[in-house]
Amino acid sequence: MRDKSFYRSIGLKCGLEIHQRLKGGKLFCSCRSTLSEEPSLEIIRKLRAVYGELGVVDRAAAFEHMRNRKFVYKYYPSESCLVECDEEPPHQVNKEALEAAITAALMLNAKVVDEIHVMRKTVIDGSNTSGFQRTMVIALDGYLEYKGEKIPIAQVCLEEEACGILEDWGDTVVYRLDRLGIPLVEVSTGLLEGYSPEEIQEIALLIGVTLRSTGKVRRGLGSTRQDLNVSISGGSRVEIKGVQELELISKVVENEVERQLSLIKLAKELKEAGVREEDFKPPMEVTELFSETKNRVIKRALKSGGVVFAAALPGLSGFASRELCPGLTLGKELAYHARAYGVGGIIHSDEDLAKLKLEDEFKKLRELLKAGSRDLIFIVAGPPDRAAEASRAVVERAKQLLNGPPEETRAANPDGTTRFTRPLPGAARMYPETDIPPMPIPREYVESIRASLPEHWEQKVKRFTEQLGLPRDLARQVVWSEYLSLFEEAVEKTRLPPTLIASTLVSTLKDIKRRDKIPVEQLPDEKIMEALLAVDGGKISKEALPDVLRELAKSPGETVQAIAARLGIKPITLEELREIISSTIQDNMEVVLEKRERALGLIMGRVMAKVKGRIDGKVVSEEVKRKLKEVLSTSRVEA
Repeated sequence: MRDKSFYRSIGLKCGLEIHQRLKGGKLFCSCRSTLSEEPSLEIIRKLRAVYGELGVVDRAAAFEHMRNRKFVYKYYPSESCLVECDEEPPHQVNKEALEAAITAALMLNAKVVDEIHVMRKTVIDGSNTSGFQRTMVIALDGYLEYKGEKIPIAQVCLEEEACGILEDWGDTVVYRLDRLGIPLVEVSTGLLEGYSPEEIQEIALLIGVTLRSTGKVRRGLGSTRQDLNVSISGGSRVEIKGVQELELISKVVENEVERQLSLIKLAKELKEAGVREEDFKPPMEVTELFSETKNRVIKRALKSGGVVFAAALPGLSGFASRELCPGLTLGKELAYHARAYGVGGIIHSDEDLAKLKLEDEFKKLRELLKAGSRDLIFIVAGPPDRAAEASRAVVERAKQLLNGPPEETRAANPDGTTRFTRPLPGAARMYPETDIPPMPIPREYVESIRASLPEHWEQKVKRFTEQLGLPRDLARQVVWSEYLSLFEEAVEKTRLPPTLIASTLVSTLKDIKRRDKIPVEQLPDEKIMEALLAVDGGKISKEALPDVLRELAKSPGETVQAIAARLGIKPITLEELREIISSTIQDNMEVVLEKRERALGLIMGRVMAKVKGRIDGKVVSEEVKRKLKEVLSTSRVEA
């Protein structure tokens, strides 16, 4: 692992954008936003790029337009309306969401603007039916304290969530409309310089904790995501979107640094080898060469009416298998550019051509393309227009290798690597929303919110420690977790020990996810609360709680009562427990009389095997000890 001085020496700069969904209804209509309904119909649409306020078409929008994709939107009758379909103007801004965003801004020490202007941000990747996302600046020039320094908060925005992707078939993308319009608060930091990837992650976590401290944000899979802007000296600014797991931020930054360093080194090597941009030739169609191919992928593409394009990349032979960062080779990097146009990727000459059954075809290709031994050959197979565009994109990306890492937008992969998605957007994509007038924000309104701000997270830690009796480490874990609001609700609504609630939320659930590979983040707060209330009401024991939560995470639609019945963990009475203990001792009387007090472990183990999850283990221990003492006293008297 690189140390902090290394990242300073290479000039690492990073900007964070934290997106957090807010509680409540949609931002510009009165639809609910529970994401719990089945779709009733589909809407099919295509989007095109338009001129922005500066009279220029944004390059990212132009790129998406060139991909010529079709978008299918699933419509949910109670969670979508004509606003989401872009068939009706947006309603006035949700006041609850606006107040939540101002609350977050004030807790980030930001200055709330005097007047809010809703803007349109051109986005034609299909994630919004209108071809733009509505956003508004709420506050500017804030800060958070971290290790004695003030971390700049450049701005706090309120914006609408995009549609959720259900399927991506390359030329067609299927979205769900119920997610569109859920309010998001977006927190953008200033440029972070001189920090390590681990510190950048900690800063992101600190922002998240501050947002959760408002009590106005959602929890669960997809409710929070992080975008990063990363650059190093000699590199370029790269926007990385959609880091879902906070714990992945440091790895994503580390990998992007390594990727840019590798591309800078590669550019130097290619130039020293005499490779020039003019040496790159456009791709050509070579379908005929593959008419008798034995490769199943190519054969399938041709059978469905596809074609094959090929090109030689000068000086790149042997480089395609080189790792730019762990898990990402240059070959895969080039393939991402092809995939952006709806094809499966590329096949190149650095691969095992014998295994792919393509040795003869690539030998003929090298002759046809007049490629030298130092040149990398690649092919793209797919529908004619897409294969042509994809192959041209690969050649253009290969040309850029001579100049180091380009500015671009990339998406985060689950393993911490990233993939190309589109060129970096410019300022030309923003223009005013014409359907919503500017909204003045009275100072009295802001000050009334300031007067009732939630307590700071450090104050919560202190209160949980002093008033609820939590150990300080556990209190901090709760406050920094996504279950903070749920913890406070459970403490208020149940008589359970706060320590039990806290350890269930920050330890038990994490253990279930780690050990059983079950996505507990999909478990709604309501279901977790249902399980805690069942313990509080004596319907299940606290020992049964992990098993019940595990089954709930697998089947969120089931009730706690149904799961308890299915698992056979219906609580037993004290009298039933005493009968089980008596019969267990009776069945093992010979051992009990021989070992006497040393038989406690044996009896305890066998009783717990019969009553596990059905009664408090502490009660079992006390009753076993009491009964064993009684039996041994009686046997001594008889002797």
